[in-house]
Amino acid sequence: MVISFPFEEDYLATIKSIPQVTPQVTPQVTPQVESLIKVVNGELSRKDIQEKLGLLDRKNFAVKYLNPALDAKVLEMTLPDKPRSSAQKYRLSEFGKSLIK
Repeated sequence: MVISFPFEEDYLATIKSIPQVTPQVTPQVTPQVESLIKVVNGELSRKDIQEKLGLLDRKNFAVKYLNPALDAKVLEMTLPDKPRSSAQKYRLSEFGKSLIK
């Protein structure tokens, strides 16, 4: 016995028309993050990284370089429990190191 629902065809058509959204598995590494990866060697402060990149604007550096690198897990904090610490430094994560090779 086959059970048929009156709106089954409409339901299936609606489901098929919904675009599929899949999360991106690999984070995007922007050109800015790529340039950051190239200058980070060991543990460096924000100021040191900025100087190596030749950037003066702290906000621009944070928005376009530092935060995307941290979000992509390319860079990691030496003091993750104290993100605003004056002693905070950054280093390449294992993932960041793998991108260099």
